Amino acid sequence: QLQLVESGGGLVQPGGSLTLSCAFPGGTLDLYAVGWFRQAPGKEREGVSCILSSGGSTDIADSVKGRFTISRDHAKNTVDLQMNSLKPEDTGVYYCAAAWGCPLSISSWTQSSSPMDYWGKGTLVTVSS
Repeated sequence: QLQLVESGGGLVQPGGSLTLSCAFPGGTLDLYAVGWFRQAPGKEREGVSCILSSGGSTDIADSVKGRFTISRDHAKNTVDLQMNSLKPEDTGVYYCAAAWGCPLSISSWTQSSSPMDYWGKGTLVTVSS
């Protein structure tokens, strides 16, 4: 069973920045589309961003557009999520997941409509003063 590993979460003040990384120990992330998802307490999991295996095309949710950026680091075999201008509503557990393709629209993604094949266990991001 393929297992992704997220890192980089933590506590940050509103307006601050964090960079999350998604790694695939023993595997090659370049072969897969990789997405970032998040789940706030008491809410459904939602899509944040996705990048194709080629790295040439990305999708970003409207709620984080202009603040979050997804990218691949081929040397480190990771997919990173740079998060700037963080808001309290960005608080939640952030998951990365891999599949052969990205959802048609990351903003309208649901787990039932567009399941991802491989998931990590998540990393907690808390935005609070």
